[in-house]
Amino acid sequence: MKKIIIAIDGESSSGKTSLAKKLANKIGYKHINTGSMYRAVTFAALKNDLIFDSCREFDTKSIIRLVNRLTFNFKLVNNVSNILLNGVNVEENIRSTIVSDFVSQISAIPEVRKKIVSIQRNLGIHKGVVMEGRDIGSVVFPKAELKFFITANLETRVYRRFKELVEKGINIEKSLVYANLKKRDFLDKNREVSPLLQCKDAIRIDNTNLTINDQILIIEDHIQKIT
Repeated sequence: MKKIIIAIDGESSSGKTSLAKKLANKIGYKHINTGSMYRAVTFAALKNDLIFDSCREFDTKSIIRLVNRLTFNFKLVNNVSNILLNGVNVEENIRSTIVSDFVSQISAIPEVRKKIVSIQRNLGIHKGVVMEGRDIGSVVFPKAELKFFITANLETRVYRRFKELVEKGINIEKSLVYANLKKRDFLDKNREVSPLLQCKDAIRIDNTNLTINDQILIIEDHIQKIT
């Protein structure tokens, strides 16, 4: 069976990461969570005091210089793809609420996106990957053999994100999760560079009432048709 690129785009907390991860494991492909790369840049910027939380501003020029000094790799840990930033596993660090607060703004910096997109293309050059994010089908791999756009209604996405944070022991009001997701939706869809959108040739999956297995069956059906 020939190897292909499967591009999975979608909104925040739409379940695309869990779907991409399970799909990749099932079909023996590499899973690349591109959103974690932008989260890693945001984490690095916070760690280097380039984001000023008190006034919601950041040092753009320094962040651009910083991203050119970063290396990104992925490593399987207990069958889960973890991101290594300059050789250090930062998978847990990048899931914090403060990283979530700023990742949309940092990922909207054109020079940051240009650098990360270049890395992402190299990661998928040999195919056999399930790559997920917000601009995979539209920008990173516009010629991907299969493209999917994952969505769910806002209430469902808020519930999923809130549940995830609570299970990690993070004490947060559901109203704050709602506000964060609504803000990220707006920023992702309205940024000038690589806005979140559904490509014309992408297959839309609304998983509000679907399980991961339901979605995998849909995707596998499309894979069988072209491989």
